[in-house]
Amino acid sequence: MVKVAVDAMGGDHAPSEIIAGAVSAISTIKDLQVILVGDVKSIKKDLAGFSYPEDNLSIVHAEEVISPDDDPGLSIRRKKKSSMVKALEMVRSGEANAALSAGNTGALMAGGLLFLGRLGKISRPALLTAMPSFGDRPVLFLDVGANMDARPGQLLQYAMMGRIYAQQILSCPSPKVALLNVGTEPKKGNQQVKKAHILLDKYLPQFYGNIEGTEVFFGKADVVVCDGFVGNIFLKTSEGLSRAILGYFKNEIPDSLRYKIGAALLKPVFLSLREKIDDSGYGGALLMGVNGLCIKCHGSSRARSIEQALLKQVYPFVCKKVTKQLQEALEILDSRLEPEDGR
Repeated sequence: MVKVAVDAMGGDHAPSEIIAGAVSAISTIKDLQVILVGDVKSIKKDLAGFSYPEDNLSIVHAEEVISPDDDPGLSIRRKKKSSMVKALEMVRSGEANAALSAGNTGALMAGGLLFLGRLGKISRPALLTAMPSFGDRPVLFLDVGANMDARPGQLLQYAMMGRIYAQQILSCPSPKVALLNVGTEPKKGNQQVKKAHILLDKYLPQFYGNIEGTEVFFGKADVVVCDGFVGNIFLKTSEGLSRAILGYFKNEIPDSLRYKIGAALLKPVFLSLREKIDDSGYGGALLMGVNGLCIKCHGSSRARSIEQALLKQVYPFVCKKVTKQLQEALEILDSRLEPEDGR
């Protein structure tokens, strides 16, 4: 049985959408158990309208909530009775295999480090997310916001973790890993990216090389690596563009009979496009580099995002013991590093 501690109180639409997603997930997979952590009265009120396998769901009361406005570092230490802290503590104690929250991102990252600790010799964790691609599978992107200024050696660690995740979760036996840059030539970019290119080329199997932002969504690479500052901007720009495109079609088509006729003929194409660029189907972002599984869903997540995170990320990650595989891969990498390449 895979057990997941879900912060039922985190996110813009908590607890109703969090609960709906969790119920949908446990109704799909029989050996998935969700532990909803939060205010018992609120949770039971929203659960009343659902039919679900009762053996697969339990509630742990938490009287505090970490809000989006709370200071990440202070709140994770001071609000010890919060739903987020209790979910993370359950992973540390072994009561749960994973923690999931749509709450305060900074607090969850701080809590992941505080309660779970670093994996091996990881110096800074990274946030990994799956992004839409017009290739055969989503493209994995890290870091999207955990570490604003990654060193070359850290980018190498991110690349290795992304590679293992692609192999195990996306069933990609030989993932191509690329380094996000302003050009494809090895000597392009700032000093840290140039150095990172040398390290990835030296130590990483299937290194694709540099990739420009215009090529990310066309399936040329399975994993794209960058620091959290660049990655977060890229992620939010992509999300904004996809919403703008969908909004444009939604607003323009009703204004013209000709557009309506054309839209009816192209409906399968529009549905396929929406499915491709709708980020709710890709789950959440994983905090890679901590000694346990911690998933951050978008603050605006609805039920589908929570469900997909549980089904497509948490469940296979735990079943395939990916944390152990990451640990082993990072140990091998560290043993191969030459002194001049740093740690």
